[in-house]
Amino acid sequence: MGTSHAYAYGKLGEHDVLRVGFGAMQLENSDPADAVKVLRRAVELGVDHIDTAQFYGPVNDLIRTALHPYADNLRIVTKVGAVTHPTERLAAAQKPAELRASVEENLRALDTDHLTVVNLRRADMPPGIIATGDQAVDLDSQLAELIALRDEGKIGGIGLSQVSLAQLRQALPAGIVCVQNFYNVLTRDHEDVLTECAAQGIAWVPYCPLGSAFDQLPSVTDDPVVVAHAERLGITPAQAGLAWLLGHSPATLLIPGTRDLAHLADNVAVTGIELDQEAMTAFDALAQDTAS
Repeated sequence: MGTSHAYAYGKLGEHDVLRVGFGAMQLENSDPADAVKVLRRAVELGVDHIDTAQFYGPVNDLIRTALHPYADNLRIVTKVGAVTHPTERLAAAQKPAELRASVEENLRALDTDHLTVVNLRRADMPPGIIATGDQAVDLDSQLAELIALRDEGKIGGIGLSQVSLAQLRQALPAGIVCVQNFYNVLTRDHEDVLTECAAQGIAWVPYCPLGSAFDQLPSVTDDPVVVAHAERLGITPAQAGLAWLLGHSPATLLIPGTRDLAHLADNVAVTGIELDQEAMTAFDALAQDTAS
């Protein structure tokens, strides 16, 4: 199960990054001192791509505490299109002016003047928030605002989250550097979007890469086929599920989250794991529903 430098690194826009980054959302409800330790350890292990959002509660403040001043090679990626809501987990904030306000809040909280990438979180399809009423905003007006922010130097690249193939193609003229959709070894509804990303040189950054963050969706680490091959290969089920994602497409970058230092080390180690053909073939056959 050897690896090469070419396998371990991928492209996020113009930047080379380790193919396993860190998704900071899970730090939202963790002890602040523990969260700071996890963030610092991630960077020590070579992680150079951290995914966050202002609507993850205190997470941006924790990143600033742990890592500011930021290393030159650290790529901080955030997401806009939602805000925290007093009674619900999240509310849509899709209007162009709200996107701009959200970028400014991220910059302030992180204490930086530039974000490597800002992902536009669309709210057209589940899981998660669905935009209604005046929050049902056309994609072009949103992209125009993000292009303006890019022209101002506040953001480096524009990404998309939770989009269809048609929306990705509509957005291509804006210069999209990454797409974050729900996707893992068991749930591959967006295979068509992944295929387009790979063809266009766009990073594919699947969220919930192990599947268990939303109710009613299957957990990769509980799947008996995944468990059996992980045992055979001497790796954890989580490592097996993540390694399949890296092996399935060279466009893939991962942002698994954790509050646990041991799990963090296991996740980063996936950059050195290449599943054998037996496991890849078995996992390829696992998709529940590839209809998009």
